[in-house]
Amino acid sequence: MRSRYILLVLIFLALFIGDSIGQKKQLNVFTWSGYVSDDIRDGFEKEFGVTVLVDTFASNEDLLTKLMAGATGYDIIMPSDYMVSILIKQNLLEELNRDNIPNFKNISPSFLGKYFDPENQYSIPYTFGTAGIAYDSAVISPAPDSWAVLWDEQYKNQFSMLDDQRETIGVALKLLGYSLNSTDTEEIKAAKEKLIEQKPLVKQYKSEAQELLISGEIVMAHCWSGDAFRAIETRPTIRYVIPKEGSSQFIDAVCIPKSAPHKALAEQFIDYLLRPEVNAKITAFTKYGTCVPTAKEFLPENLREHKFIYPPKEVLESLEWLRDPGDFTRHYDRAWEEVKAK
Repeated sequence: MRSRYILLVLIFLALFIGDSIGQKKQLNVFTWSGYVSDDIRDGFEKEFGVTVLVDTFASNEDLLTKLMAGATGYDIIMPSDYMVSILIKQNLLEELNRDNIPNFKNISPSFLGKYFDPENQYSIPYTFGTAGIAYDSAVISPAPDSWAVLWDEQYKNQFSMLDDQRETIGVALKLLGYSLNSTDTEEIKAAKEKLIEQKPLVKQYKSEAQELLISGEIVMAHCWSGDAFRAIETRPTIRYVIPKEGSSQFIDAVCIPKSAPHKALAEQFIDYLLRPEVNAKITAFTKYGTCVPTAKEFLPENLREHKFIYPPKEVLESLEWLRDPGDFTRHYDRAWEEVKAK
């Protein structure tokens, strides 16, 4: 009888301990849609004996709102460059322990030391890309070369705009000859009015344009480069252009929020992502550029030196980084609210 009792106690303890360990070994990732492939997630799960859960956000502002509202439980987040600087100011990011990320050495110096995190204390580059226009060359000819095409009435209800206030206000600012990072209230007002003028022509504000392009619901989209290149895989007539007025470039980063329940596991995940063979899978899946030069050895030739994934010098010179405008952000917020309310 006593041995039976002991056996029951041991079974109970095994179940309790196993359950506790299972709860600890769970990585929670908050990222953009289409940013973490099943291949990468499965590989990490298998090697480290954990579960990876992925939740998504549609814009940097959505991410910030959720974190500011007290969202906890996320171990990994993937904000864009300017949002990293905002999160640092808000004391929402955990400082990284480089000793736990030995593969940091694989990152190209050209993607380190940027304005948003000069010492890379809080962020690791994940991908880089641009915003531009994707269009169906079977329908639109000649190829568009200006943001002005998105105000052309012949394309009414046939194109989408990013559901992203900085990017979309930025399009109007660039078309008007201003900086993406304007802190002039009159320039923001002019951009807002330009977008209100455009709004009756827009089929949808959507940050993930890939599905709309593939289905043929739209023939043109203001979108990020990776969405365009993924759409091309299914619909080969899709093309991508960076307008002559210039556009945005960005680095999306990997960070650990202050409230992360599994910081050590999160750093293991970051180190895993920086392995060249794994990092190549990021580019192969997202169609954004790799920040790990040796990862190119694991990529197909068409993704090693793609002219829009790795823009030439003359195009790079026309691109701007989106920056945190500080207290002036309220003017962007108000302008975007007014555009969406019309």
